[in-house]
Amino acid sequence: MNKIIILNGPNLNLLGEREKDKYGKNTLKDIESNCNQFADKNTIKLTMFQSNIEGEIVNEIQKARDHQDGLVINAGGYTHTSVAIHDALKILKIPIIELHITNIYKREEFRHKSLISELATGIICGFGTEGYIMALRAMKVYLKNEN
Repeated sequence: MNKIIILNGPNLNLLGEREKDKYGKNTLKDIESNCNQFADKNTIKLTMFQSNIEGEIVNEIQKARDHQDGLVINAGGYTHTSVAIHDALKILKIPIIELHITNIYKREEFRHKSLISELATGIICGFGTEGYIMALRAMKVYLKNEN
């Protein structure tokens, strides 16, 4: 059974309330429910974590190095600003998928630069909240091919 963690950064706890035109109407709880259903059907032990606090995300990344087979991260605004998250991800020896609900390249210029991308095994962006299932599916295939 593969162990995968999905990390969500700041403001993602407000999905379903904020900027529905960009992020849709699904809440983080909806996403977690969909991901858990997928995980149950695909023999994945899934951990979901969200924080608005950069240091808490760094702590979870550090824990993942010994306890997870793969990591999916939607770092929200920290994608573009957090050297601390970048440095924590750099330590990992497990595959990383960078995830964004929107296409960051169709948004403001400052969102075009990701401090995570160069460390990611792959990137999924612009497919709405369905991107979470896409990321789990991709990680499952990647881990199968890696072994």
